Amino acid sequence: MAYHFRFGAGDLLRCRFSLSPLWETQEAVRTLRRPARQQYHLPWLRRIRAAADGLDLRPLWLLMPRAGHHPDFLSPPPLGPSVTFAEEVDRVRSAAADPEAVREDLRRSLVCTPGAAGSDLGRRMLADPAGAVRELADLYEQAWAALIAPHWPRLRALLEADIVFHSRRLAAGGLEALFDGLHPDLRWSDGTLTIDRPTHHDRSLDGQGLLLMPSAFVWPEVVGGYDPPWQPTLVYPARGIGALWTASAGPTPQALARLLGRGRADVLCALDEPASTTALAHRLGLAPATVSAHLKALHGAGLLISARHGHRILYERTPLAIALTTGGRPRA
Repeated sequence: MAYHFRFGAGDLLRCRFSLSPLWETQEAVRTLRRPARQQYHLPWLRRIRAAADGLDLRPLWLLMPRAGHHPDFLSPPPLGPSVTFAEEVDRVRSAAADPEAVREDLRRSLVCTPGAAGSDLGRRMLADPAGAVRELADLYEQAWAALIAPHWPRLRALLEADIVFHSRRLAAGGLEALFDGLHPDLRWSDGTLTIDRPTHHDRSLDGQGLLLMPSAFVWPEVVGGYDPPWQPTLVYPARGIGALWTASAGPTPQALARLLGRGRADVLCALDEPASTTALAHRLGLAPATVSAHLKALHGAGLLISARHGHRILYERTPLAIALTTGGRPRA
């Protein structure tokens, strides 16, 4: 038994990466109820505990069965590489225009949890699917503001760094090399990507390609989903979540600070993974204009390279900069 994505020739040309603040919000809500997911997120859980206690997330939790269908309209695949939460939640609200499709999506999810369809919440959702869409979208907005928005620069930096890393694997070795490094439950063979699962599902991509989406909160799982007509999507755990909620850089070496100046040295040492100006400013507690000036100087000195990701430019260290920040020792 397994989940199969079957590729045609055109699909090989239409694989792309994206990230989704709405998906991270959804999976953060799910993580609150899944102790097996919480190992790497304990500092975050401590920080958001009071805010989470002030939310009534029961309608969302009711639609998150332990195994089975999660409503596709609640977390539609992102349309571009750098969508905002506001854009995504607007797409959720637009689902109310087709209440019968929403009712069927809700029904499929509720039957996966014993007693859910007959509960007061479940009956109310099925009786008024358009009203359920509005209520659920409002809850997402509350969860985003309380659980994710204060930490989004850190989360986005992690997700963007993951995309840069795996994009290079794809460019260097093709899909086989990419899928080999995404998750141990994935297998690529003869044009088919297989996810080891206790249930059977076959999905032909039919020229749509596959959307690849890293997530900080989906660990330890890899998720393949969305029924037609939605974009086929694979969600996998982002690299580096073990250090997500810890300090991102050690002390700046004094010799490097004397060479470059304290500010530029701090910026260089903070670039353990590719990051944008905004992410570095948040990480270091500096004004974005100050960080931008340091990045420009370091880039001009040949210590950084840059690459555009969506609307942002990500910076990372050159081999010379790595040698300077590690004292000549190779990276682990």
